[in-house]
Amino acid sequence: MDKIKVVIADDHVLFREGTRNLIEQEPDLEVIGEAGDGEEAVRLVTQLHPHVALVDIAMPKINGIEVTRQMKVHCPATAALILTAYDDDPYVFALLEAGAAGYLLKNVSGKELVNAIRAVHDGEAVLHPTIAEKVFRRIATSTPKPEAASQVNDLSEREMEVLKLAAKGMHNQDIADRLYLSRRTVQSHLTNIFQKMNVGSRTEAIVQAFGRGWLTLDDIVEELP
Repeated sequence: MDKIKVVIADDHVLFREGTRNLIEQEPDLEVIGEAGDGEEAVRLVTQLHPHVALVDIAMPKINGIEVTRQMKVHCPATAALILTAYDDDPYVFALLEAGAAGYLLKNVSGKELVNAIRAVHDGEAVLHPTIAEKVFRRIATSTPKPEAASQVNDLSEREMEVLKLAAKGMHNQDIADRLYLSRRTVQSHLTNIFQKMNVGSRTEAIVQAFGRGWLTLDDIVEELP
């Protein structure tokens, strides 16, 4: 079984050591690098191409927002999972716009963290459904509508169905049940979507789809309160 390769970027040595020990107890996860500042984080991700990068916001030299932005330029297939003590809205939205696949606070349990690493690797969005709804609603209402003629949607009809359901905050199994597909088939569709859009997670795909005009608030309104 191929292991999920992880890079940890945090300026606190003790936290990195504890996180590494936690992750490496899992047979399907492997830490392949640690970074103590933002510049080192970008360099390691670019060199090692991990599946997932755990990124803190407050780091020396380059903060987590810029790390995520640069990481997605150099290694778009790597999923950036933010693990931080900050839950302020500006940080959340800035990081998602920079390309983060998920956002967790450091008070999560060890089990929640390792499950989140697996989830973003599988293309899941690691956001509480209520937060996801607020995030996608804000993106949908604040993103300028692009000119349709300048936006070419090369996703298939089925892939768009999957993407729209993902934007509603539905998990892979829920999407599979709704479309009468297997979970593996849904994951395959998401993989194709990510490759076509040059992103590493469903969160990035949804953010970009709103920005390109492929999705609108009407596509997700039935699930919103």
